[in-house]
Amino acid sequence: MLSFVITGATSFIGSYLVRALAGSNYQIYAVIRPNSANKSLLPEVSNVKIIELDMNDYYKLGEAIGQPCDFFVHLAWNGTRREDRDDNEIQTNNYKNSRAALESLGKIGLKTFVTGGSQAEYGNYNIKIHEELPCNPVGAYGTMKLALYEYAKGFCKNNSIRLIEPRFFSIYGPGDFEGSMVMSILQKMLKNADCPLTEATQMWDFMYINDAVDALIKLMLTPTAAGVYNFASGLSKPLKEFIEEMKMISNSKSKLLYGVVGYPATGAVNLEACVDKLNKVIGSMGGGGGTLFNIGITNIIKTIQN
Repeated sequence: MLSFVITGATSFIGSYLVRALAGSNYQIYAVIRPNSANKSLLPEVSNVKIIELDMNDYYKLGEAIGQPCDFFVHLAWNGTRREDRDDNEIQTNNYKNSRAALESLGKIGLKTFVTGGSQAEYGNYNIKIHEELPCNPVGAYGTMKLALYEYAKGFCKNNSIRLIEPRFFSIYGPGDFEGSMVMSILQKMLKNADCPLTEATQMWDFMYINDAVDALIKLMLTPTAAGVYNFASGLSKPLKEFIEEMKMISNSKSKLLYGVVGYPATGAVNLEACVDKLNKVIGSMGGGGGTLFNIGITNIIKTIQN
């Protein structure tokens, strides 16, 4: 029986991943914060064992698991929102605790380490981003994510551990953080409230959560897969077009106030990803880019209204 250790198991991606794996004959160790308010997101089934452990105690993770594991999927990360992304202390602690977790599991036997990478590791590019581009992160969040990957490359090589880094671009779907762009704008649109926006001219790519999790599982279960893979639909267009589509689907009367919100000092972030490397492993997603955006938005609206 394959075993998976998943930190950040109640996070957006983590909770979907646990539920997707729980239906198969796998042993899953779902690592969550002590007394997590989101514990109910995890299925109560015999092959999912919940381990409550604070990130500062991740050096004890191997002891808590107690036996070799096939996959360590590390999705836990503090300070992923707004101003906390530039908090050096928070992001440095993430790096240190992540290293401790990897080292701890490495001591008891680990076959594959899967990081929770981010497009922020690349920095700002105005071209389609592929995995071979140099990484020039502009903030503490992307810098520490990249630092973990660079450390893991050496550690995994020295300990015969396979390393996979999915670099997530913009994942969306039911259950996402309410402050995310899609969720926050949809909430306003469903109330016909004004929507303050940037000019929204930057290129964007949305990947539906189920597509992301399906791709991740296929990638992990492919023995030859290793290294960095961009996780996006591969279908990009100006962000403004996605927003207009959201308004149409929601039948909203909201005013879209483009240009009211300024871009950060570092400039607009373009999310335009090349996913050829990922598609060579998992095969092209249905519809050319997975779940169509209008279907994804419709699913979110149903969830909100229920």
